[in-house]
Amino acid sequence: MDLEDGGDSPWGDVPSNAPTTDTPAFGGETESSKPKPSTLEAPVSSSQPAKSPAGRNSRTPRRPGTQQVRLEALDDSLGPLGPLGDNAPIQQADQPPAPPQKEQTLTHNARHPVTASQSSMSRSMLDSVDLSDDVETAAGPRIPPPVQPPQNTPLRRDTHPSVSIEQAAKPTFDITVGDPHKVGDLTSSHIVYLVRTKTSSKAYRQPEFAVTRRYRDFLWLYTSLHANNPGVVVPPPPEKQAVGRFDTNFVESRRAALERMLNKTAAHPTLQHDADLKLFLESEAFNVDVKHKERKEPLGESKGMFSGLGLSVGGGGKFVEQDDWFHERRIYLDALENQLKALLKAMDTVVAQRKGLAEAAGDFSASLHALSTVELSASLSGPLEGLSDLQIRIKELYDRQAQQDVLTLGITIDEYIRLIGSIKQAFGSRQKAYHSWHAAEQEMQKRKATQEKLLRQGKTQQDRLTQMHADVADAERKVHQARLLFEDMGRLMRGELERFEREKVEDFKSAVETFLESAVEAQKELIEIWETFLMQLDAEEDDNIFYKPPVEPSAQSPPSEATQPQAAAVVTAEDDD
Repeated sequence: MDLEDGGDSPWGDVPSNAPTTDTPAFGGETESSKPKPSTLEAPVSSSQPAKSPAGRNSRTPRRPGTQQVRLEALDDSLGPLGPLGDNAPIQQADQPPAPPQKEQTLTHNARHPVTASQSSMSRSMLDSVDLSDDVETAAGPRIPPPVQPPQNTPLRRDTHPSVSIEQAAKPTFDITVGDPHKVGDLTSSHIVYLVRTKTSSKAYRQPEFAVTRRYRDFLWLYTSLHANNPGVVVPPPPEKQAVGRFDTNFVESRRAALERMLNKTAAHPTLQHDADLKLFLESEAFNVDVKHKERKEPLGESKGMFSGLGLSVGGGGKFVEQDDWFHERRIYLDALENQLKALLKAMDTVVAQRKGLAEAAGDFSASLHALSTVELSASLSGPLEGLSDLQIRIKELYDRQAQQDVLTLGITIDEYIRLIGSIKQAFGSRQKAYHSWHAAEQEMQKRKATQEKLLRQGKTQQDRLTQMHADVADAERKVHQARLLFEDMGRLMRGELERFEREKVEDFKSAVETFLESAVEAQKELIEIWETFLMQLDAEEDDNIFYKPPVEPSAQSPPSEATQPQAAAVVTAEDDD
């Protein structure tokens, strides 16, 4: 069969029949057979302008450019790669090769032959195969232009900084404790506070709500949070006070302390998800809900992690700290507590001194007022009455400054003294976890000793031995859980103490700055009060001059008959002095 004919070939004049012509070339074809590719190139070149990429793609996924190169290489006697150098200029003269962008577009279309059935996609494929110069302009819109950043992108980044997922999902709380008022009769009277909450947490029914709570409700919240979260430093409420609990200054200081307690609790990453905090902030029937909850889950020392693991929470023997870090923290906290107590005592002395000054200013004002009512001289009654009013203002200033000292620096000192007490309770929880761990180890050793005794007795105690194996395995599990609980509580307390140190620095810095600013403002106000009083005295003296030197009447004009007796009386008084 003559392969050059190609008429009887089922493939027709296509590049795929080129491998059959390769046989005589390798079998000893002479140089005189080289003109044969020209006869084959003619139909190939004439078939390319026909632009039938869909037909070629349906037969094979190869690119048309690659098929042309294979056809030229197979007819050459030098090898499959030899004729590229000889035939490449001929192909460039006949028809330029497709640019890289055109081949990429054609390859992309060839990989998806199914879309050629659609009319719109077939048009795009024909345009991509077109070798004219307008293909680049047609393919240009297919490449999306680079997106230029808007001009206000830096401003948006500054206005809305990027945050982590945890920080974005962290709920925010804004809690205010206000409107303290006395309710109840003489025997059951107490102060009720209005607790308003604004939160972004989805766990609450509404983003803003308000409830009324009394002091013992805050105590319940502290006790519940401490029992639910052993090892966590829970912000405590202010101390009880039996005498003077309805005093205005005491009620205000307690209100501020309760507000700081709730905000610190809601800002804690662990305590803000506690169910008891949600119950305290949101429940309308708080007493009923608390009683129902206590019936379901009795509040006691066994509540929390220990009860979840089935471990005993006994006090055990004396605890000896094995970790040097915790030992140093305990010594540091004891020293800090003593220093804060001494500072609070000195602060109470300063507040008492300011209140004493205020009381003395009030007594001095009363004396001046009584003196101004005596008819000694009409010209002195006005200044004395003005000085009496000034002392009243000074008294109010000292009272206000004493209250500000309590609400700025004093309340911070008292809060951190109570926080140290809460940290010591967390240390106590860690000690209980340590004793529970060693108690579980002792129990495990006892069961292992019994197991060894049963093993020495032989097979007579097989049933008890099986049960003892299970008991030993359970004891080992409890020891493992107790040890993990103790280690986890140690890591938790390390984080809590680091958080305590950070907040301590920030809170004391803010409190001292506010204390100094209030002291400076009080002194400025005091100076302004005295300067205003002196200016008023000068103005009154210019209007009503009760003393005139003898030189002034002669220099201006001769004194009248009405003023001569007064001037003579003044001169006589000077001579007497």
